[in-house]
Amino acid sequence: MIKGLYEAHLPVSNLEKSIEFYKKLDLEIAYRQENLVFFWIDKGKSWLGLWETDKVNTAYHPSLRHIALQVDREDLKGTKGWLEQRGIAVSSSFGFPPEKQPLVLPNNPQAHAAIYFKDPDGNSIELIAPLRLDVDEEFKMMALEEWEQNGKSGKQGI
Repeated sequence: MIKGLYEAHLPVSNLEKSIEFYKKLDLEIAYRQENLVFFWIDKGKSWLGLWETDKVNTAYHPSLRHIALQVDREDLKGTKGWLEQRGIAVSSSFGFPPEKQPLVLPNNPQAHAAIYFKDPDGNSIELIAPLRLDVDEEFKMMALEEWEQNGKSGKQGI
């Protein structure tokens, strides 16, 4: 019955400033009204709602004010440069500086590669690519470059 996630929402303090930021990510506006805009993530399949609200002052926690957008593994490798061209800085995450990203997340038995940055209001944006599913092998969090050098990338990858 369930086919996927259709929408997610984030609070923002200045809708116009946020619209400009999310357009830098090549997202297309789907719908807009006074204090709300929806951007297509995958047209007709999923979108992101940005609400101009004082709720943006809610303290950050991963369960709040965070979204993860799926990208292809090959695209993820060039993401730092792509973000830099748009004036967007990669964030330090999990004790790893920007130069060590993308990271490989050890969500055993899954593995994903991800890179993190923030929108103008400090909402956490994650670009993530699955590396493998259902492989029971423990490992520590590491840079994607290190993962590939260690030969992990070929083990039942996606």
